Amino acid sequence: MSNSHIVHHRVGGWLPKDHRVLESWVDKKLKKAEQLPPSEWHPVVQEFQQIIEEDPELYRGFHEMFEQVPDKPPYNQDMLGKPQIRDYMKMLSMFNCVLSEAPDLEHDHVSFPIGAILDWPMGTPAGLAMLASPKINKQFKKLFDVWTEFLTSAESCYVLNKEEHGWFGPCAKEHLPDFESIFECDPSAKHHGFTSWDNFFTRTFRPGVRPIVGAEDNRIINNACESTVYAIKEHIKARDQFWLKEEPYSLYHMLANDELALQFVGGTVCQAYLSAFEYHRWHSPVNGKIVKTVLVPGTYFEESPAMGFPHPDKVAPNRSQGFLTQVAARALIFIECDNPDIGLMCFVAVGMGEVSTNEITVKGWQTVKKGDQLGMFHFGGSTHCLIFRPGVKINFDPSYKVHARIDLNAPIGTVG
Repeated sequence: MSNSHIVHHRVGGWLPKDHRVLESWVDKKLKKAEQLPPSEWHPVVQEFQQIIEEDPELYRGFHEMFEQVPDKPPYNQDMLGKPQIRDYMKMLSMFNCVLSEAPDLEHDHVSFPIGAILDWPMGTPAGLAMLASPKINKQFKKLFDVWTEFLTSAESCYVLNKEEHGWFGPCAKEHLPDFESIFECDPSAKHHGFTSWDNFFTRTFRPGVRPIVGAEDNRIINNACESTVYAIKEHIKARDQFWLKEEPYSLYHMLANDELALQFVGGTVCQAYLSAFEYHRWHSPVNGKIVKTVLVPGTYFEESPAMGFPHPDKVAPNRSQGFLTQVAARALIFIECDNPDIGLMCFVAVGMGEVSTNEITVKGWQTVKKGDQLGMFHFGGSTHCLIFRPGVKINFDPSYKVHARIDLNAPIGTVG
């Protein structure tokens, strides 16, 4: 395998490290998608076509986002010498194709189909504009609502098998070697007892698998998700140029101009991302009370302009995670901690691409203990932040550092 094809920065297992695998996947899907004429597409995809074609700006933009992909290697052709997706009609035919498919396992990654379809065009100036359009993101939400119906149906269980690309097959066992002892399931039942792909994706740990460290010690802050540390930054500004390469955080944008945002100006942000193979529920990192919860609608495939051409992020949005905390669909959960040295903090769940549904399962003024469930991600890439006020001095655990993987409920640091 030539190293020129290896993408070393691909994180989370959502897309393959070997770009040729992705190209082969796209080629196979194109062959399937092209068999169905637009007149037979799902109504939500036909509506997508209508929205693009009836709006002059969108019509021009969706042409430009493909035209602006450089017409030179490696962007001009796939490994088989055929053109990549080069127009919005092929894009839509691919969208239609994936609406009746559940993500399966391909070698070293999980199928992240729409992200694969938009891999290059999302890195163009026109792609940035089109994928930031409220009208387009509203239509993506409709598209994902249809896909969610399939992913929550029993029909989607067809990938929960022991075949090569199935979720209980040999490849899956490499990534989830102790699945049956770690996660709640019934190995003797059909599909291990899972009723849908979504039911599998939002699976729960068996009791005692992730013990809560310092459950009664209010000085200890615990990890809210099974995740890998992406960034730890202090002295966060109220507003900043979050689209720059160094990805500064911009609090008022992150918190959707919430009235509580002012309290966090100058504070600390800790961000970590979840692997495709990991547990996707969120749990309280502290003892306290829920002050309020907010669901923020946002974009689905927007990436930072700093990650576009001439050197695009080959697996957007992975290297745009800081940027996405300010523009993507997300959930905000404000918690008043029992420890006054921490006081008000905020948990932010950020959807990254695909369905990206953030489901909050707590309510305002509900008491929570460390380890209590706050909510969950449904299918899609996912990252999260813990935001602390200025003056909160966190003595971070030596294990909590950038690129380190931290278990759920493990300590990330102490305060006071």
